[in-house]
Amino acid sequence: MAPQAPLAPPDGAARRPRGRPRKTPAEIDDGNRRRELLRAAARLFRSQGYSATSTRDIAAAVGMQSGSPFYHFKSKGALLHAVMEEGMRSALERQGQALAAARAGEQAAQRSPDAAAGAEACLAVLVRNHFDILLGKGSDFIPVMLYEARSLNARQREGIAQLQREYEAQWLPVLDALAGAGRLRGDVRLARLFIFGALNWSVQWYDARKRASLDHLTAGALALFLQTPASLVAPGRA
Repeated sequence: MAPQAPLAPPDGAARRPRGRPRKTPAEIDDGNRRRELLRAAARLFRSQGYSATSTRDIAAAVGMQSGSPFYHFKSKGALLHAVMEEGMRSALERQGQALAAARAGEQAAQRSPDAAAGAEACLAVLVRNHFDILLGKGSDFIPVMLYEARSLNARQREGIAQLQREYEAQWLPVLDALAGAGRLRGDVRLARLFIFGALNWSVQWYDARKRASLDHLTAGALALFLQTPASLVAPGRA
């Protein structure tokens, strides 16, 4: 017996929408409250330190009852881990977007730079984007990760370390190209460590009201990390 074709719904009957069901207002509000908690926790963990910040402090910062954060996070330690994970996933996404935009801009301008020039341009994008992640608007997440990782358990630390490895992996082809062209100061592995050490330390001293802009910081960092081509060195200054 041949299978019967499915009956069409009667006229006027509601059709079930395809794809993922829409979130209810309550689910949307839960998501928004979770993000508020993450932002408040990141800000307080950075300014006061993890140990000195209570869940009561975090709840008060977003207008919640003192026990309400535990609806979203099992513990203060879980909230700290979520802050770091959110920071690294956002950093990965922003870095990927910055590199894609830079490459699209080069293609649109029909540029054909040599390998060293292209790698130098990519490094400038990576450094500038990293400064924005560390020092720009809403930049509390990564500094918390840099200085509070000891408060995570071993499993949490390994998860964050894996995200860091993914983030830094996008720098290695650029550094390799610069090293191959004789433009990078030092060995690639050591240069990577020194570069991230120098950039990350800026969260300790940078003050947007008193210091240079992030563009100026980027130019200064590149001058430290890159060799000046011999063809551009003025006589007597080599």
